[in-house]
Amino acid sequence: MTADMPEKASLRRHLLAARAQLTSHDVESAAALLARGAWELAELAEPTGTDADTRAGAGAASRTVAAYVSVGREPGTRALLDVLRARGVRVLLPVLLPDNDLDWAAYEGADGLAKAGRGLLEPTGPRLGPEAVCAADVVLLPGLAVDERGMRLGRGGGSYDRVLARLARAGADPALVVLLYANEVVARVPEEPHDHPVHAVVTPEGVIRFVP
Repeated sequence: MTADMPEKASLRRHLLAARAQLTSHDVESAAALLARGAWELAELAEPTGTDADTRAGAGAASRTVAAYVSVGREPGTRALLDVLRARGVRVLLPVLLPDNDLDWAAYEGADGLAKAGRGLLEPTGPRLGPEAVCAADVVLLPGLAVDERGMRLGRGGGSYDRVLARLARAGADPALVVLLYANEVVARVPEEPHDHPVHAVVTPEGVIRFVP
């Protein structure tokens, strides 16, 4: 992976500084709104009808979701993880490998999480391999910003660039969704050839979808 663009590094610093100003109350309030907005997405909604119905189109509810456990002042995902699991959705969570790639394991509840490096929380269950993400109907991507085209700005580690490349190689086409604070939907994110647009962003103020 090439060195980070100076424009990306500058935008990351600005957005992380804004997150650092958030209080615990701000984070908790936003997390509740984010969870409500996310679980009302058609792709994540309560499954209804037959299995054929749920796989028939853009409104189909997911059976497997690749997600992540929010930490610190990241937009909160934990309530959403529990709702999805309670609905019978298979939730996969990442396990960071030494080379920054991601393995995956099933989410079995908060008691099945353990502290890992870099302040992360990771599942303790059996590892399913990096290719397990290719079975996901929806992938929730962490990020710092999304622009009006759906281009996402990550933290710069490259882990999710590898995930997106792996999905493309496998011919997988899950819905790509990012959870953000409202101020993190920006006019333009600096773009590189490996960057990939997402399908939707959820903020405490609502859902924004992007036309492919």
